[in-house]
Amino acid sequence: MLTADIWTSALEHAVIAVIIQLMLWPVFTLWSSGAIAVAIFLGREIAQNEYKGGGPKAVAWDHGLDVALPLVSCVICATLVQAARHWRRRSA
Repeated sequence: MLTADIWTSALEHAVIAVIIQLMLWPVFTLWSSGAIAVAIFLGREIAQNEYKGGGPKAVAWDHGLDVALPLVSCVICATLVQAARHWRRRSA
């Protein structure tokens, strides 16, 4: 069941992922830094599940929101930046 806590956690992770993506952007490409940010949350979710002793198949589907929402937000961020660059070049 999707509770307010799950949505709050997923939204926090999405914001943090975009912040990580933008902070790593000067070092890596925007797409690579987004992949790194999402990988951090994927590893965190796997580690949390193993720590709780649930095993690999005991994860409820709604726990995937903590990875899916950061993934979607990083893709949107990278796409918007890429589109802005395209339109800036085109208008110049």
